[in-house]
Amino acid sequence: MSRSSPGPTPGYLVWRLANKWRVAVDRALAPLGLTHAQYSLVASLHGMQRAGERPSQRRLADHTGLEALYVSKLARALEAAGLIERTRDPRDPRAVQLALTEAGQDVTRRAVRVVQQLLQQLLEPLGGLDSPRTRAFTDELTTLLDVPLAPSVPNDETTQGTTP
Repeated sequence: MSRSSPGPTPGYLVWRLANKWRVAVDRALAPLGLTHAQYSLVASLHGMQRAGERPSQRRLADHTGLEALYVSKLARALEAAGLIERTRDPRDPRAVQLALTEAGQDVTRRAVRVVQQLLQQLLEPLGGLDSPRTRAFTDELTTLLDVPLAPSVPNDETTQGTTP
């Protein structure tokens, strides 16, 4: 909470909403054996494969906004579960390419349907997934996400005791 306003800050609300939605997606996908983070990876990979791309872990990390090391960890777990395959890129032996297996494609298609239904439910207060309010909300979030992060500042007295 900010000292200058009586209510929650936008950062706090975004953080709370992100956590609420992550928990909802985790619960909805649990029967399929996926977490929200794993879903982000396989759903993105599914879309990229449909566009004819076989992305590297780095490319998928850039696409999802996840850290490359976290993508590597998730990819290893998904490979162990038989949902993706990891192969060396013939053009760059340091790079690892990812692709969904047949089982991974099946689970991902089912997971996408589950998440679409959940999004419809979560966005109902704004009129549902295709409503003008949801499109405006999406535009506002996109605007905020498109702003590059400033370099980190050292922790000083001006940043002490503030919330996100």
